[in-house]
Amino acid sequence: MIALVGSGVITWGAVLTTIRFVKVEMTFNNPDKKLQDRETIRYQFGTYLVLGLDFMLAADIIHTIHNPQLDELYILSIIVVIRTVISFFLYREIAQKPS
Repeated sequence: MIALVGSGVITWGAVLTTIRFVKVEMTFNNPDKKLQDRETIRYQFGTYLVLGLDFMLAADIIHTIHNPQLDELYILSIIVVIRTVISFFLYREIAQKPS
């Protein structure tokens, strides 16, 4: 259930940012304004990705707690490392957003 919430958050973010992107591309703003708007959309999508990954990580942890087998723990540890690295770099990029 929690993994579905994470997938939903990512999907919702993809839909919203796609709509925003299309709106930006359809306007006749100057190129600098479009570039700034695209960057804002990119950072917004990154926040949805990080939140969705956090939900999915929580779901994996809960699943492993309920099924504590050694191979499940190995898989969970690999997933945690990969998702932590992805989340770290996404968050770092979001935090460095130019104003």
